[in-house]
Amino acid sequence: MYLGAIEAGGTKFVCAVGDELGNIIERISLPTTTPDETIPQVVNFFRKYEIKALGVGAFGPIDINKNHSNYGYITNTPKIAWRNFPFFQTLQKEFQVPIGFNTDVNIAALGEATFGAAKGLGSCLYITVGTGIGAGAVVQGNLLQGYSHPEMGHILVRRHLEDSYQGKCPTHYDCLEGLAAGPAIEARWGKKGHELTDQAEVWELEAYYLAQALMQYILILSPEKIIMGGGVMKQSQLYLLIHKKLDELLNGYVTLPPLNDYIVPPGLGDNAGITGALVLAKQMSLS
Repeated sequence: MYLGAIEAGGTKFVCAVGDELGNIIERISLPTTTPDETIPQVVNFFRKYEIKALGVGAFGPIDINKNHSNYGYITNTPKIAWRNFPFFQTLQKEFQVPIGFNTDVNIAALGEATFGAAKGLGSCLYITVGTGIGAGAVVQGNLLQGYSHPEMGHILVRRHLEDSYQGKCPTHYDCLEGLAAGPAIEARWGKKGHELTDQAEVWELEAYYLAQALMQYILILSPEKIIMGGGVMKQSQLYLLIHKKLDELLNGYVTLPPLNDYIVPPGLGDNAGITGALVLAKQMSLS
């Protein structure tokens, strides 16, 4: 049985065909330009296979509430060409197979819960720190969803007393994403993160903000495992800094496993999202 998977990111679309065990048979990567340019390439890729279902994880915000008239739409995204684009409906028209539609971070959480670092656990949190910051959660084996999907990258955090940078988020300025995502690092320090590896003050400040966010997520959701991915988290020194600052912030209030086992990189590496999309496709094929 062939399953289709799409990880639709703000920079690139990853498309794959795989099986119900999460094995990838073929995959491609396409630049995220405009719907008129990108979608036909996506469709052409899947036309080579007789897929039974399709799992899609998309950049957002998107509407994943099936009771809403805008279900399946990319909504108020800063990527103007994709704003109010009927993503689910476009794919449904092309393929006419069951389609699971969710956020890119939610499907990454699903992938890690099924085959990755949180395999065998009932809950986990997946956080990506890259071009943006987002998080998806699996709770009691199910993706966390309410009126819509969580937007954990846009929570407010306490500003560091020595940080005068106004923030990069076009909506909230100094929310978590505005202060700690990759573009904020570059705007604040004048270089991309990978060029700042040896500047300790950069990563001390980054950990200061990320640890605050983790404290809030832990106190509200109490996940059994926290997985942190994305380009910024390629700076492996960040994990130890985050562990240290989080421990200081929690101050013994809650009991957690050893933080080096509790807050970890993705077990699936850069394949968390596309693998999670295959898991979602499998769920749709069985529903």
